[in-house]
Amino acid sequence: MKSGFINIIGNPNVGKSTLMNALVGERLCITTAKAQTTRHRILGIVNGPDHQMVFSDTPGIIEPAYSLQRKMMGFVSSALEDADILLYVVEPETRAIRDENVREKINDHSAPLLLLINKVDQTDQKKLEALHAHWQSVHPRAEIIPISALHQFQTDYLLQRLIELLPEGPAYFDSETLTDRNERFFTSEIIRENILQLYEQEVPYSCEVEIESFVEGAERHEIRAVVHVSRDSQKGILIGHQGKALRKLAERSRKQLKVFFGKTVFLELYIKVNKDWRKSDRQLKRFGYNP
Repeated sequence: MKSGFINIIGNPNVGKSTLMNALVGERLCITTAKAQTTRHRILGIVNGPDHQMVFSDTPGIIEPAYSLQRKMMGFVSSALEDADILLYVVEPETRAIRDENVREKINDHSAPLLLLINKVDQTDQKKLEALHAHWQSVHPRAEIIPISALHQFQTDYLLQRLIELLPEGPAYFDSETLTDRNERFFTSEIIRENILQLYEQEVPYSCEVEIESFVEGAERHEIRAVVHVSRDSQKGILIGHQGKALRKLAERSRKQLKVFFGKTVFLELYIKVNKDWRKSDRQLKRFGYNP
């Protein structure tokens, strides 16, 4: 039996969450075109007859400016600490990691390092060869693999290579387990994904979704969610003129939740001003930011 933690790290917007979904074969991680979409560390488990791969998606590496971002980078640090295999994802426009300390930790790590040049469909062979040479000089011990997570180019090869690199060991999770997260978490993430897609500028980054109640039914789930924002003006933007924006957010989220759960969903959505939630360790702990 072989098993291990395969942890995915990289700058924001390089396709880490898309890769995680492709490798696990399920849409566990929300994906948008905006940076810092991923805030938590999310596990996805893939079981085979003689192996278990525990994939871990992490927030994009940044230089943190406030408590929320420091907690997010704490998830990256924990992923570096317990990795059996490291997947470092870059894209054609990437030339350096955002944090020099993280680069040094990657190079000093004892786990196998696979550097994945993602989005190769957006470049050509000459540029790809130059990228390969650049990253080999930055991370000499890395095995470099060009991929396209979105189009699943070379993802089958990557999976096979990961199985080969897995250390021997027992399974960490039951064979029926897909992730370490519960339904409340995925509900909040689906709502937050729609906020990222529907609203512009700073508003999505000032929002946190809290599930106040989640009542499961045989034919219908009843969910009450609160969106916390930092300022009164953001509350007004989320609600919109005569509540139109909030109704659109609730309807889009409800439809996606219906698909996710495979049953009817009744969703109540409220907005609450919580001015210091991104800076308060107590509030962040309440919202599940515990690296």
